[in-house]
Amino acid sequence: MPVEFKVTACIAAAADEIYHAWLNSEKHTLMTGGKAVVSDQIDGTFHAWDGYIQGRNLALEPGRRIVQSWRTSEFKDTEPDSQIEICFERAGEGTRITLWHTKLPPHGVQYEQGWIDAYFEPMKIYFEG
Repeated sequence: MPVEFKVTACIAAAADEIYHAWLNSEKHTLMTGGKAVVSDQIDGTFHAWDGYIQGRNLALEPGRRIVQSWRTSEFKDTEPDSQIEICFERAGEGTRITLWHTKLPPHGVQYEQGWIDAYFEPMKIYFEG
């Protein structure tokens, strides 16, 4: 049975700014602390956290939504990619990010806390610092 979950965070930055940082290699690296090589094109591939994460852009709506195939080096070769959908919406003077992670293998429950620790918390420091 595939695992899925939703995590949210509020970041003190505009949706466009966060969206473009997510899809820019230098800014993605700076906002998470892990080396990233990313694309801002549909079907473009990405690698993040020093190659631990990899995937491909499936849908892009500038400033609003990113959908990506997603896997880590912990996935078995026989396990298909999971999928993330990241939505950005204005919340006060910042942006609420909602991330749905679906189609995960059973060991994927660990990634829920990973999004908070390795993405949302460093992003708050990057954008608010």
